[in-house]
Amino acid sequence: MLFLLRRLASFVLTLGFTSLLVFAVLEWLPGNAAQVILGETATPESIAALEQKLGLDQPPLTRYLSWVGALLQGRTGLSMAYDVPTFELIAERLQVTLPLAVLALAITVVLALAAGLYAASRQNRAGDVGVMTLSQLGLSVPNFWLAILLVLLFAVQLGWVNAGGFPGWTEAEGGGVAEGLRALLLPALALAAVQTAILTRVTRSAVLDVLREDFVRTARAKGLSRQQVLWGHALRNALIPVLTIMGLQFGNLITGAIVIENVFVLPGLGRLVFQAIANRDLVLVRDVVMLLAALVIAINLVVDLATLWVDPRLRGRQGATHAA
Repeated sequence: MLFLLRRLASFVLTLGFTSLLVFAVLEWLPGNAAQVILGETATPESIAALEQKLGLDQPPLTRYLSWVGALLQGRTGLSMAYDVPTFELIAERLQVTLPLAVLALAITVVLALAAGLYAASRQNRAGDVGVMTLSQLGLSVPNFWLAILLVLLFAVQLGWVNAGGFPGWTEAEGGGVAEGLRALLLPALALAAVQTAILTRVTRSAVLDVLREDFVRTARAKGLSRQQVLWGHALRNALIPVLTIMGLQFGNLITGAIVIENVFVLPGLGRLVFQAIANRDLVLVRDVVMLLAALVIAINLVVDLATLWVDPRLRGRQGATHAA
């Protein structure tokens, strides 16, 4: 319980520091948001009136405290460009970005665990060398370049999927769950390539370390097959570093979707951020960045708790540390 309280306190403090950093960085950006919105032909009077409406005439500290106070109450500001609460815009775009990141993570986990276990079970043999070569290739290929290649192959040449766009999750929008997943498949593959290569290497290394332990040799001596040892003993005990990397990767997948969404013309957070930056909609940019930071921090907290569940020995170590 004490460990959980400490992690929650760290979560809150990290969020507070992140909010201050995000606000300060956006404040230092050059240019005038009211000028951008109204255009170069706007009069000084109209610019001053819009600045007053948007609250830009108030001191930075006042605006920061007002922003944080509103977030704590569950309220978000009005988008400067769209004149609607940023929560509505973000919630609408998350319906694309979050499923995209989850699908990419699922592809990453399935491929990486299978490839990592396969490579570890064939250390220094042809299968191991082949998997490591493919993972090195995956690390060296930029995901946006791979996305373009996937579009050229599967959309342009083969015609299996559309080159871009998103039909929606319901039939009323002209799509459906199957059509939505089909539209997200290529973007998810492009996102998952690098993360799969990383997780494959981590899985292989972690499993090889476990296979050298005495309890693995004991399990083999009891007559368990190599597959039973790999899946029932080695993988379970190798999950701690794997889970840690998976948590970091999910945050990377959400933020990495910003670029991929623009390649595939997906109406997710990525396109929303680019549009907000182009319109100098600092309120919207600030809330999106804060949301992404909060998601990454929350995921790290979940990973910490998951590692305690996977390896009960860590709970004993935490208790011994606090007792000392």
